[in-house]
Amino acid sequence: MDFPGPDGYIQYGVVEHLRVGVHCAFHVISALASEITPSNIIANINSIPMLNGTNFKSWQENLNIVLGVVDLDLALRVDSPPPLTDKSTSNEKREIKRWKRSDCMCMMIMKKAIPEISRGNMSDKVKTAKEFMAEIDKVFVKSEKSKIGILLTSLVSMRYQGKGNIREYIMQMSHLASKLKELKLDISEDFLEHFVLISLPPQFI
Repeated sequence: MDFPGPDGYIQYGVVEHLRVGVHCAFHVISALASEITPSNIIANINSIPMLNGTNFKSWQENLNIVLGVVDLDLALRVDSPPPLTDKSTSNEKREIKRWKRSDCMCMMIMKKAIPEISRGNMSDKVKTAKEFMAEIDKVFVKSEKSKIGILLTSLVSMRYQGKGNIREYIMQMSHLASKLKELKLDISEDFLEHFVLISLPPQFI
C-alpha cells in the first residue's frame, strides 16, 4: 500500500479543515435563516436603542448587526446599481429591486431609531440610506467630540476647596470619568487617581 508523503498529508489536512469550516458555516447560516420570522424581525428592530447625544457608536453597531441579521443591510454596504435600460438583464433587474427594498427599509428603520427632532437637522440632499447614515455620523460624532471636550476640561480643572464631603467630591470626579467612558474615552484608574491627587490641597496628600 502506498502512503502519501508529507506534502500529501498537509494538503489533505488543509482540504479537511476547509470542508469542516464550510460545513459549520452552512449549519450556522441555516440556523439563522430558520429563525428569521416576521416576529423575530420586529423584535430585532425594536432592540435598536434610541439614538441620543452619547451613544452613537453603540447605536451604529447595534443597527448594523440587526440589519445584517435580517438581510437588509445591502444599501448600507454598496452604492445603488446603475439605472435599468432596455438591455438590462433579469439578474440586474432583481439586484436593483433588492437594493431599493434594502434602501427603503434601512431609511425607515434608522428614522424610527432617532429622535424626531433630529430628523429635521438632516440635509435635504440626503436621498439614500448610506447618505443618511453619513449625515447622522457627521452630526452626532461632532456632538460627541464636543461633549468629550467639556467633560474632560471639567475633570482636569476640578479643585477641592475644602468644603463638603471629600468622599462625595471624589465620587463626582469618578462620575465624570464614567461619562467619558460612555463616550469611548476610557480614563484608567491610575489617571483618575492622578487627577484626584493634583486636585487636592497639600494637606490631603
